[in-house]
Amino acid sequence: MVRLTKIYTRTGDAGTTRLGDMSETVKHDPRVEAYGDVDEANSSIGLARSALGSQPALDRALARIQNDLFDLGADLCVPESDTAPDWEPLRVTEVQVSWLEERIDSLNGKLEPLNSFILPAGSEAAARLHLSRTICRRAERKVSALIAADVRINPAVLKYLNRLSDLLFVMARTANDEGRADVLWVPGKDRN
Repeated sequence: MVRLTKIYTRTGDAGTTRLGDMSETVKHDPRVEAYGDVDEANSSIGLARSALGSQPALDRALARIQNDLFDLGADLCVPESDTAPDWEPLRVTEVQVSWLEERIDSLNGKLEPLNSFILPAGSEAAARLHLSRTICRRAERKVSALIAADVRINPAVLKYLNRLSDLLFVMARTANDEGRADVLWVPGKDRN
């Protein structure tokens, strides 16, 4: 169990922070940026949950996802190394990715078919879920950039973020009366 007894430490006042392995880095380190975006996605999901109203199945799934995102942040916070640390770092697993896929398939099977791209709008819950999706996509891009820069990252992290953004899209459609209240994009509608 994590126990926080002091909220401020003053260690970041010079623009540095500690990673989960206790190594020091700058606060704008791409790894810190990535797990900062994961934290923002998690916070936005909390905001989306507050607008769900009578959709307890979505709320339960999002509660689990919020916990998983803390796991994912912890995974990103502890750099992979050839030298094993004195403890077992928390890592995202393929089981967590598969759970997202199962939710996508289950929800998507109940939705109206898509005949157009949709706008990130509709009900308040749907709009908030779309915002969470876009923040999740940003986190995914940051993790992808780390991997492209040869930073060792657990491959399940990128998979999880990719599936999560897909699930958030499907959840937004679910919150829009299972897709019946989606706001469709009309290409070039107001050009003239």
